[in-house]
Formats: sequence, structure tokens, C-alpha cells
Amino acid sequence: MSDTPPLDKDGFLADLSRWDTDVAKALAANDGASLTAAHWEVMHALRAFYARTDTAPAMRPFVKLVKTALGPEKGNSIYLMELFGESPAKTAARWAGLPRPTNCL
Repeated sequence: MSDTPPLDKDGFLADLSRWDTDVAKALAANDGASLTAAHWEVMHALRAFYARTDTAPAMRPFVKLVKTALGPEKGNSIYLMELFGESPAKTAARWAGLPRPTNCL
């Protein structure tokens, strides 16, 4: 993945300050995904939450965050799994240039 800055052993950015939209696109592409407006709105809400709290939330708080920020039709596990796969909190945080959420396997 030459288009991205160095990653840690779990695929998260080693230096979070190196994130930008091109890095997000490269990380998603490496996972076989193409980012849509739906991905971006969730990632922007997640990055705003991180900026306020210095925390990347695990799944339950992530769902609650999205529900609060984007409404109940988007703040549910099924919607988030459709966007980000089997581990939405972890994948969204990685693509959004945030650290691994606490308590995410």
C-alpha cells in the first residue's frame, strides 16, 4: 500500500496526523471497498467525536454516536455493517485515521 503512510501491525496509521481523504480512500481500497457519501458522513461524525473526546468508540457507543449524529435509520448495527463490514467500529476508525477502538477485537 504505497499510497498510505506507515501502518501499525493492525493496519491503523502509525502517525494519525498523516491522515487525509486520499489515505482514507487507499485504506478502503486495500480492503476492497470504495468510499461513498454514506461512508464519509459516518467517518466525519466519528472524526468529530474523536476531536471532542480523544476516543475512538467501540461498537455500542459507535452505534449511539451515529444515531445521535445522523438519525435512527443510520444509527443501527445492520446499516453500519452494510457500510463497513463485520467490524464496523474498527473499520470505520481505521479508514477515518483514528486509533483502534478500545475493546474491539
